[in-house]
Amino acid sequence: MTPTQCLKARTLLNWTPADLARAAGVSVFTVRNFEAGKVAEGRRSPTLMKHALEGAGVRFSADEGDTVSLDERSSS
Repeated sequence: MTPTQCLKARTLLNWTPADLARAAGVSVFTVRNFEAGKVAEGRRSPTLMKHALEGAGVRFSADEGDTVSLDERSSS
């Protein structure tokens, strides 16, 4: 997951940085830093955030670009 994908995914879910932080078990500061492209190598936070977003129904594209989508089955 890229920082751009993270922001797009949050937007799809209508989540604030605090919503994502709560769902992923990380700080709001961590979410904001990641979305700004500031993340240290080897940090586990991006993985935790990605899993939280996927658990809410977000799907990340494996192809080129920063495509994200919402699994309609998860949003009903």
